[in-house]
Parts: sequence; C-alpha cells; structure tokens
Amino acid sequence: MKKHFLGMDIGTTSLKAAVFDEDGNRLALVSEDYTLDTDASTGFIEFDAERYITLCKGAVDKLLLEVGTVDAISVDTQGETMILTDKDGNPLAPAVVWLDNRATEEAEAIRAAFGNRQVYEVTGQAEITAGWPASKLLWFKNHRPEVFEKTEKIFLLEDWVLYRLTGEFVTEPTIQSSTIYYDIVKKTWWQPMLDFIGIDKKKLPSLKASAEKVGTYRGIPVVTGALDQIAGTLGVGVTDNTRLSEMTGTIMAICAMTDTVPDYVEGSIIPCHIHAIDGKYCRILWSSTAGMALKWFKNTLAENFSFRDLDALAEKIPAGCEGMTMLPYFTGSTMPKYNPNATATFTGVTLSHTRGHFARAIMEAIAFVLREDLEYIGADAVREIRITGGGAQSPLWAQMKADVTGKELTTVTESETACLGTALLAAVGVGAFTTIEEAAAKFTKPKKVYTPSGADYETAYRAFKALDDLLNNPEFQK
Repeated sequence: MKKHFLGMDIGTTSLKAAVFDEDGNRLALVSEDYTLDTDASTGFIEFDAERYITLCKGAVDKLLLEVGTVDAISVDTQGETMILTDKDGNPLAPAVVWLDNRATEEAEAIRAAFGNRQVYEVTGQAEITAGWPASKLLWFKNHRPEVFEKTEKIFLLEDWVLYRLTGEFVTEPTIQSSTIYYDIVKKTWWQPMLDFIGIDKKKLPSLKASAEKVGTYRGIPVVTGALDQIAGTLGVGVTDNTRLSEMTGTIMAICAMTDTVPDYVEGSIIPCHIHAIDGKYCRILWSSTAGMALKWFKNTLAENFSFRDLDALAEKIPAGCEGMTMLPYFTGSTMPKYNPNATATFTGVTLSHTRGHFARAIMEAIAFVLREDLEYIGADAVREIRITGGGAQSPLWAQMKADVTGKELTTVTESETACLGTALLAAVGVGAFTTIEEAAAKFTKPKKVYTPSGADYETAYRAFKALDDLLNNPEFQK
C-alpha cells in the first residue's frame, strides 16, 4: 500500500491542506478562508492565535476522515506573523500578522543602529521594515511592556502550529530568514540584534532543519516545513540553479535558487532567504501588479469579455503590438527598480490600435518585467522556468514569456504546489525519500512545455526599457 503525506499551506487569508501519495498524486484537498482582524483607528492587522490552531486541526480531521490515515504531516506558512506567549504557551496578545505596520519607528531605530548593508549581509533582508519580527518585538518593548516582560516564548506561525501539534518548541531556518535576528550565513541567531531588542535567545525555538521529524500528532509523525514561497518552488520541482519558479497571479513572484548570498547592492530590495535544501539560498522577487493589470483592463474597459476572449483578441496582434508600449505599474514598481510612485501608462497609441492591442500590450509588459528581473539577478544558468498561477492557464502568455526570455517554460499538473512541496518535505522527514531533490523529482509532474518560437521581441523590449528608464524614475516624477 502506498504511503500518504499531508501538506498544509497557511496563507494570509486562507488555509489549504492536501494529502498526496508517494508518487505525488493528490488524494484529497480541504480549503478554509478566514478574515483578518483590522483596526481602522490603529492600523493593526491581527488574528486570533487559537483560531489558527482550530483551523489546522479541523483541516487534518477532515482529511483523515476522507483518506483514513497519513504517514506524516508538515506545514508551510506565511513569514513574519508572530505570536508571543507565556512559559506555558498561552498567547499574551493576538497574532501580529505580517501585513501589520505598527512598528515603523522601531524599524527606523534598527536602521539607525545597524544600517541596511549590515542587516542584508547577515540576514539576507535588503530592507528594514515594520513587518519584520525584530521591529515588532521592539514595538512591544516600547508600547506594551507588560506583554514584553511576560513573554517567554516567541513564535512565528509555523513554529506555533508545530508546537500546538507536538508540544515541541522548534523552528526551521527558512521561516526565520526575515526576522532579521537570524544569521543566514552562520545559521544561528544573530546575537547583536537580540541584544539590541533585549531578547534572551532562550525565548526562541530550537533550530531544526526543514524536513526533520520533531514529534507526533495523534500518533502521526510531524515534520518541519518551510516558508510558503519556498514550499511552492519545491512543489514545482525547482531544486537546483538551472530552474526557477514564476507565479503570475494578482502579483508576479519569482523564486531563484543560489549557492551564496549575493553581494549587497545599494538601493536593491531583493531579499535572500536560506533554502530548505541544505547549502542553498533563494532570492525572492515580485512585481505588485501582474494578473491584476489584465484584470483591471477586463473589468474597466472590456467588461463583456472573458480572459479567454481577451487571449483570442491578443493572439491576432503581432509581437510588439505594432508600436504600443505599456508600463504595468498600477501600484508602483518594486523590482528591479523600487519606485512606489511609479504609475501605469500606454504609449504609442494610434487610431489603428484595438482592444486586442491593449490586452496584448499588458501581457507583453509583464513578460518584459520577467526578463528584466532575470537579467538583473544574472540568471544565465537558468534553462527552465516552472510557471504557476492564473497566468499559466494562458497558452499565449506562456509562449510569450518563453519567447521574451529565451527560456523553456513548463507548467505542472498540480495546482496546489505549496501543499505538494510541504507534503514532499513530510515524506523526506520520515525517510520515504533520502533527499528533498529525490522527493521533488518523484512528486512533481510536468504538464506542458513551451519553447522559444523565434518570435522577435527585441525592438519591443528595447522600447519598454527606454520608456521604463524615462518614466519609472523618481526624478521625472518630481
């Protein structure tokens, strides 16, 4: 009888959990949505820490009822969401969600004390923001001293779930990378930052590796997981530097493996996380509008058209949109240029341009951002891009990205890639596979491959770059 593995993916507003067999076939899936607690008067974004556990255990119960039993459980979560408890693990305040920006002044204090370069070279985080747990801890020290003084255990969300399932106070490095008190080079806690905050490292979990068994829940082995983005990249089979993952949903997210922490670059906000695979790191890039740009066009200017209809219209237009160029910065640009004041624009528009031109111009612009990101990080070794998200459902868009980047693009059969990535970590943790790479090769299955067709986008890409250099420039916008 084949073994079964449960992978759970806890996102910002939804939880998904799935069971897979040892060949990576999905046997069952449950999904639960939830709403964060927001306070307009304070800007706080929180969630009931106990509610996370109720949701997790409920998902496990539903899956076990459907499939009988499983051989291991693992979990991936969002980063930076923090829970503070007393010595017995009782929450002292609601979970502070990663989106919460209450600690702006504390982030500035950390920047003044350490500087962006030092923080990046130790922790891999190119920015010092209010969202990082170090900033949040300092906020509690400054504004809620009664909570700070009683705190005996400091959890991130994955740690919290592992603790409540097994009773073990443990963590793993991928989820700690963006705390800015974890040293991703030495792979230990960064004592100078802990001293600055006023935290004894005894209040932090024991460090384990990803894919390590740490306890049991209802007799089932529980295994450490990974940051959700890294679990997702494992779930599409990216386990070496010749591949990277790209997801086009509302945003575009890129995860690229590297052997070392890249050198610090002034002005860059690209973070580097420690990877679940020993000795590897992962750079995570994102564009804040990708599928959102096409959705805006559909909802605003093509209300009676489906996305498939827009694909059909765009497919009739030649590469380069006959001179139309678009910048997709509806909510500013992030990478490789960070400019929150950048805006979207269409140029080169003539009376001959149609709805199909506009749809294609948006799709080409996102493909150009992808290429620009790859060029910026120096992805010459990459031969294949594993793609997911709604954008992967468009053959036109996928082929366009292959042509623009000159890389082979591959879709995969499994849509719940983070759950799959976490399930394969569970499998490794109980010895069903020797390595994460071996498990990923068995679990992930290519669906369709897009190879560069020879379509010429060079003139259009140069036009995009020239327009980007001109308009996506803080000096221009003054």
